[in-house]
Amino acid sequence: MNLLQTNELTRYFDITRKLRVHAVERVSLSIAENEIVGLVGESGSGKSTLGKTIVGLHHKTSGTVTYRGEELPQKYQSGDFQRLATKMQMIFQDPYSSLNPRMTVGEIVGEGLRLHTKAGAKSIKEQVAEWLAKGGLQADHMSRYPHEFSGGQRQRIGIARALILKPEFVVCDEPISALDVSVQAQVINLLGELKERMGLTLLFIAHDLSMVRYVSDRMAVMYLGSLMEVGKASEVYFDPKHPYTEVLIGSNPEPDPRVERVRVSTSIQGEIPSPVNVPAGCRFASRCPKAMDICKQTTPELTPLKDIDRSIACHLYV
Repeated sequence: MNLLQTNELTRYFDITRKLRVHAVERVSLSIAENEIVGLVGESGSGKSTLGKTIVGLHHKTSGTVTYRGEELPQKYQSGDFQRLATKMQMIFQDPYSSLNPRMTVGEIVGEGLRLHTKAGAKSIKEQVAEWLAKGGLQADHMSRYPHEFSGGQRQRIGIARALILKPEFVVCDEPISALDVSVQAQVINLLGELKERMGLTLLFIAHDLSMVRYVSDRMAVMYLGSLMEVGKASEVYFDPKHPYTEVLIGSNPEPDPRVERVRVSTSIQGEIPSPVNVPAGCRFASRCPKAMDICKQTTPELTPLKDIDRSIACHLYV
């Protein structure tokens, strides 16, 4: 059963009356209950904007987001945030800027309970202590401020803040990109444990394709605001179909140095086009080694393949 479904979801940012950034355009994606969907793509492809639009931090230019059969508002009002905060949450990318430096850890983690529940001060304090312990922190850390903690500890605080309301769906916006490699595995393992314990559904946004393959059930590949390929994570990683997915995975370094030494790496030629002046046809055509004439004229739709559980937006498969 799908917990969340986007249909033709679009988000533009107007710069002037005539210029607008096409950040997310016509994205249709389903996420099943208790599933982890990994969202990958180059910087500037619209991954974070998609996540923020789904949870209502950006209003929708067009298209819909449906949660448990309910179509969510185009632009959230205060009552919508109040109602949905206990269902949908977000873990932000930068643990250094996403925590208010003027608030103690106890205030940061317990803020959601104060705003969105009727819990009393004693109950909030007990729950904050419980969630800090789940994140490997101590109860006496409640009186400290964010600057007193390492990056990994701050991200754990951010995770506790998001999950203390016991949401069903969480957008993880590159939660490990700002952390040291040694700390990344700890945060990933913590998310995995909490996912199994709470039955969470996650949209996991990341650059590291190897990590996404490891943690995700399915993988969605995004380029210049649109989805290029969607399928089972391991199958997309080891058998990519879309030319963009092929070069994206080919340019991803292998963590095993023995494999990396003999691997033939590839790189994506050229620069990603401006999201203000989006090219006609396939958005990847100007950089695609397999581009045909039709690719520069007609935009391919994200189409399910007949033989395998995969959807591709490419004229090679239409």
